[in-house]
Amino acid sequence: MKAVVYYKYGSPEVLQIADIAKPQPKDNELLIKVRAAEVTKADCEMRSFNFPVKWFWLPLRLAIGIFKPRRRVLGGYFAGEVADLGEDVTNFKVGDRVFGSTGLRFGAHGEYVNLPDDQTLALIPDSIGYEAAAATPLGAMNALHFMRLANVKAGETVLINGAGGSIGTFALQIARDMGAEVSVVDSGIKEEMLRAAGAVEFIDYRQANFADQGKSYDVVFDMVASSAYRDCIKVLKPGGRLFLGNPSILKMIRCALTTRFTDKTAKFTFAKETQAELLELAAMLEEVRITAIVDRVMPMEDAAKAHRLVETEQRLGAIVLAIAQ
Repeated sequence: MKAVVYYKYGSPEVLQIADIAKPQPKDNELLIKVRAAEVTKADCEMRSFNFPVKWFWLPLRLAIGIFKPRRRVLGGYFAGEVADLGEDVTNFKVGDRVFGSTGLRFGAHGEYVNLPDDQTLALIPDSIGYEAAAATPLGAMNALHFMRLANVKAGETVLINGAGGSIGTFALQIARDMGAEVSVVDSGIKEEMLRAAGAVEFIDYRQANFADQGKSYDVVFDMVASSAYRDCIKVLKPGGRLFLGNPSILKMIRCALTTRFTDKTAKFTFAKETQAELLELAAMLEEVRITAIVDRVMPMEDAAKAHRLVETEQRLGAIVLAIAQ
């Protein structure tokens, strides 16, 4: 089978198309024919082994490969169809259209991937195509996690810093679905997209600091690793809640101090990406309460270009690779 592979860490140019062995499912596994897969920041970070948050560098390097990657096919979020089943699998059948996450197994940037039957998988709603389905799990599961953690209520104000990425665009939609009024911060090229998704206020971080606008919010969701913690706290209303998607160790400590010694709450709990969440999101897609925003669908041969678009944030929505057609 064909796959996008890499044999060393580095720039997008380390990616190449190769023929590799087609996997065979074990008794508790599904063999999935991948139709589409998102290219994510995580893919780019794993490829280059360059992370905005540094504290987990060493344990991850030990787990993934010290000198070169052990798993040579990236891709953690995908959509496809069940091609074969292990004899113990009873919750899916051959031909099912499914989407979900491969977790740290990766592998979705190849034509086939094996996953255990208890992996985070769900049936794709009939009205949703493979490309939109592939662009959903990463952003939507993480966004749902954080907006629920924030306990967003109807009528509240929410600020999302870094709203133009996979997680941010779904956080905007989910917060709106919860009845909140959502303001967003990102680069100017994303203003039209984010306003179309429901943002009531757009702040271009290249033109202004959101902390200097004289406004305050019930909830701040910060996806920008390099942001100033004091700015996020500054714009919270009394009793407001801050949630960090990419916290450094220093920010983790400051979260604990903020929560203990002020009237504000700051948290950084990471998403578990559960099947229950994915099933709920499938229903939300079907009811058109949320929509995957896809910038473009690219062939596997353009994987390096896709990585560059994601790394530099020169995109208006998800970048999706068309895999098996």
